[in-house]
Amino acid sequence: METTRNKAQESATLQEILTQPQAWKASLSDFKGSHMLQTILEQTSSRTEWLFVGCGTSFYLAEAAAASWTILSGQRARALPASEILLFSDLNLQPHRELQAVVISRSGSTSEAVRAASLLRRKHNIATLGVTCSPNSPLESACDLTIQLSSVHEKSIVMTRSFTSMLLVLQYLAGCKKGAEGFCATLEKLAGSFEASLLSFSDRVNSFTNDRTFVDYIFLAQGPFLGIAHEAALKVTEMSRSFSQSYHTLEFRHGPKAIVGPETCLTFFISESGQNAECEMLAEMKEIGGVVVIVCNRANKKITASSDLVFEMGLDVPQIATLATSIVPGQLLGCYTGLKKGLNPDAPKNLSRVVLLD
Repeated sequence: METTRNKAQESATLQEILTQPQAWKASLSDFKGSHMLQTILEQTSSRTEWLFVGCGTSFYLAEAAAASWTILSGQRARALPASEILLFSDLNLQPHRELQAVVISRSGSTSEAVRAASLLRRKHNIATLGVTCSPNSPLESACDLTIQLSSVHEKSIVMTRSFTSMLLVLQYLAGCKKGAEGFCATLEKLAGSFEASLLSFSDRVNSFTNDRTFVDYIFLAQGPFLGIAHEAALKVTEMSRSFSQSYHTLEFRHGPKAIVGPETCLTFFISESGQNAECEMLAEMKEIGGVVVIVCNRANKKITASSDLVFEMGLDVPQIATLATSIVPGQLLGCYTGLKKGLNPDAPKNLSRVVLLD
């Protein structure tokens, strides 16, 4: 326990997770005050369909951003891995004069993302917006416009605060496009509302991981939370080298639940709109022996009765505004599980900060 605590204090990844509220404030403030916001709104005013592209964590960010965009702006949006653009562009890209592509890469140097941006812009004549945390990157050269969040610097290989900061900025952009000033103001206040919960979440995840050992980690979500579930599963895999999967919540009962037992940790991201059906599922998983973790905005009696650990956001915000905060328990679970196993979450085996191809 003491060794884990000491390693946690030295972990750059953990510090980056715990400083996310400050990163959110800086990112939104910089974006709101930049000339780029108005330029993007002006140059994308005729766009009616949006395509969000990324690799790894940036793809799961693209999924969350696409769902957010549809809900907030009312426009059609979808997400694709950059590899699908490169290998199956004819299948995935139909002629559309009003299509706007958004290519996401923390480093702005990820080969597949940069190549996808170039292909979209030069071969298919599709307008491209890059989103990155690095200035003067290859992605910027490949795109028509670029959002740079230089204040969200990470030392770690795994993406944590860069994921949430880029997501919030894209949600803010969607709110501005719709003219939803109230929603944008809500995002600006989110950091302050969540900051008080963050250290408590960290302590509870630390205790939870020290008390238990799991063979399987499952993350379940529906709708706009699905990208968050995918990203949470990846965090656990990257930082703790554990077997982790993600599914649509209700699809999990159609076969995959065969693996559930006392050594299975199931994390449910409970939505407000699908809560009743999702609560039935979590009760079912608890009954067949799984350890159930809940991430939700507000818990009811059904949720608390069927769970072993509940992370309740308690935010007075629209459901879509809770996406960024909802990933935090998954980030912490990956980090503390890795530390417990004697691993260094700052330098996961076989991984590099940027994937560069020859």
